[in-house]
Amino acid sequence: MIKNESKKTVIANNFLYKTGLSKMVGLLFKQEVEAIVFRTRFGIHTFLMSKPFDLIVLNKRYEVVFIKESVKPNRVILWNPKYDIVLELPAGSVNNSKTGLGDKLNLKL
Repeated sequence: MIKNESKKTVIANNFLYKTGLSKMVGLLFKQEVEAIVFRTRFGIHTFLMSKPFDLIVLNKRYEVVFIKESVKPNRVILWNPKYDIVLELPAGSVNNSKTGLGDKLNLKL
């Protein structure tokens, strides 16, 4: 479960933590969008994606440092490379959980 401790809301009831080559695939080729957590620096691409999704980037203390809602297919998203914990969530997750910059999240990697 991924919880927003600052707002006392649930962002996702379950998630996959991807490492190695599996993180390169991310949400590509997924019919149903699921919450995915992985580590990467600089950014991601959404080439070959079929649905928009929400993106949250965290610092080492699991505080939100970057948000991009409804990321559309065929885009490149970049952020400060010192942050590397990335959450890909179903579109609307950020709004529904009222998650904002600086919020502290609770998830176990």
